[in-house]
Amino acid sequence: MQKDLGNYRKIYAKSELEEKSISDNPIELFQKWFYETEASDGIDEPNAMTVSTIGLDGFPKSRVVLLKKYTHEGFIFYTNYDSEKGKAIEENPNVCVSFFWPNMERQIIIKGKAEKVAANLSDGYFESRPDGSKLGAIVSNQSSVIPSRSVLEEKLKNLEKEYESKEIHRPNNWGGYIVKPISVEFWQGRPNRLHDRIRYTLVGIDWKIERLAP
Repeated sequence: MQKDLGNYRKIYAKSELEEKSISDNPIELFQKWFYETEASDGIDEPNAMTVSTIGLDGFPKSRVVLLKKYTHEGFIFYTNYDSEKGKAIEENPNVCVSFFWPNMERQIIIKGKAEKVAANLSDGYFESRPDGSKLGAIVSNQSSVIPSRSVLEEKLKNLEKEYESKEIHRPNNWGGYIVKPISVEFWQGRPNRLHDRIRYTLVGIDWKIERLAP
């Protein structure tokens, strides 16, 4: 079985990325691009991002998670600490995070170190979740092998009864990571595949800005 995709073509011509119009700080440019993507109404979840880790088996693995907060320090997402990605981060905190917004013809690629956020921040976000999502975090031993979906559904039913009149507390093995960037690359599609690529690299406490060949 095969399919030749060589004839797939797209002309990129929606915008440009020039040094004269960008901030000295990549988080400020990220915020500008994020707001523009939100306003475009062309993507269901503009906060969807790909997190890549180096697994315990030595292979890189990427998966899509949801960005839940960003600050001047970095980018925060939540997961099960005992999951495959959690174990990978525990072993090697060097990760890559990327955003792809096709309707804007833009990508952002972030290299950084992931570390757990403070417990009170994880508690606060967990409390904001719907009860179903809270129970789902308790039900799922994320990344572990299970015999069938019915096992999860039965466990959820039992927990719904157990917590019917109780407060649902955050499990200790569930919480947030913040990815603190050391490199942030902004990619803007341009005609003739001469795309704009601007990379910010952290040097001490300052950001070095460079243009990369497409």
